[in-house]
Amino acid sequence: QVQLVESGGGLVQAGDSLRLSCAASGRTFSNYAIGWFRQAPGKEREIVAAISWSGGNTYSTDSVKGRFTISRDNAKNTVYLQMNNLKPEDTAVYYCAARLFRLATISSEYRQWGQGTQVTVSS
Repeated sequence: QVQLVESGGGLVQAGDSLRLSCAASGRTFSNYAIGWFRQAPGKEREIVAAISWSGGNTYSTDSVKGRFTISRDNAKNTVYLQMNNLKPEDTAVYYCAARLFRLATISSEYRQWGQGTQVTVSS
């Protein structure tokens, strides 16, 4: 099992940057892929980015490519989502989630979830 805690959200203006953190703990954390998802009011939860701890493979959705970067710090058992040039349409609750081994882009394939952190971007 792995436990996840997100942090780093907040209220920013368009064009600003934020770095979200997903801190993991528990057994076999190094075997988990981590995904970042977001859910805006009135919309379905969507994949933002994902990374595999062991393999270094990454995925990001088209709307954030060139602006968001997912990365890991194995020594800190933490996955980051660096968000640059934020736009109002990025406003959502951001969640990190874990599944064993290979990354996935569908939320139902992730077993453990953090509590979420709110990101609000004003125009």
